[in-house]
This record gives sequence, C-alpha cells and structure tokens, in this order.
Amino acid sequence: MKMKVPIGVSVRHAHLTKEHMEILFGVGYKLERFRELYQPVQYATEYTVDLVGPKHELKNVRVLGPENGFSQVEISKTDAFYLGVDPPVRASGDIAGSASIKLIGPQGEVVLQEGCIIANRHIHLHTSEAEKYNIKATDLVDIKLGTIKPTILRGVSVKIKDTYQMELHIDTDDANAALVKTGEYAELITINEWEIVEID
Repeated sequence: MKMKVPIGVSVRHAHLTKEHMEILFGVGYKLERFRELYQPVQYATEYTVDLVGPKHELKNVRVLGPENGFSQVEISKTDAFYLGVDPPVRASGDIAGSASIKLIGPQGEVVLQEGCIIANRHIHLHTSEAEKYNIKATDLVDIKLGTIKPTILRGVSVKIKDTYQMELHIDTDDANAALVKTGEYAELITINEWEIVEID
C-alpha cells in the first residue's frame, strides 16, 4: 500500500492556558492570528515566549492558538540538549511526569513543573481518508521521507477527525535528517507491519 502524505515540519512552540497567557502577556491580552496553519483547528498567534533551561534559553518561541486546557511546550531533541532539559517523547496532551521548563513573556514568567515534551511523529487524517485507506486511530504506520537522504520512520501514530486535513507532523530533527521541508510529500508504505528488535 502506498499513499502520498503532505509533510508539515513542526518547529518548537507552546500551547498555553488562559491563566498562563494572562501571566505572560497581561490581563486583557487579545489573541490575534499571526498566520494560519495547515490544520484548521490551530493557528500561530502574534505572541512569543522565551524558553529557559538549566543551560541556555531559546528566544521568540511561537505560541499557538486557540487557548488550551493545559500548557505544553513542544521542542526537538536538539533544542532539549541546548536548553539542558530531558523531555520524553509523547503524544500531544500526555504531559504527566514530563519535563519542567520556564517561560518568560513581556509581562511575567511561568514555570511549568511538567509540560515540556518531544512530540511523537504522527499523521493527521480526515475520517473520509481513514475510511478510504482502511486506517484506524490505533494503527501504526511506516513512512518514507526524502530522496537525497531517504529515511524510513517506523511506528508513526495516527490521529483521525472530521476537522483534520491529511498531513504528516515531524519535528525539525527528523526533517533535517531526511533533508525535507514543509510542503513536500512523504510516502506511507506499510500499516502495522513492524516489530521492535531488542539489541543486547
């Protein structure tokens, strides 16, 4: 089975609650759109924060809208090394026991005791596309990226909703390793045909 999937490279960003937005940007802030994202549910806002870790800080990290029910920061492993933090690889929203991180805005700062993760690789699918290709939300798929440095991503998770558009989400580390960028296409090559090999 082969299916072309648009690539969306997810750079470091933050999802914030209303409470944390007010601390960072002030009471009465107005959540305006900076630019639209491919997925219609979310958008980049005009707000940015600085991420501060034990070693260094990363400035001007984009906040995504709309306001979220929990605060979460998504970074790459390269970012994590630079900051000096050790976030787990997780699905978005799975923040229990994840890494701590400090956020600084123009009006204040917030220390998340947990909420810093490396987002797992995943594909967004509209329900009609999932039905067409017989893909379920519990499936894991294998993806081929790139041509100059071809790369196979195994065990990529799937998210299915009526509001989604088909898109593969990878972080900047994956994109740089395979020399691909947003707007290019990956290829779904297998579904649930992988195994974990343990090496002593």
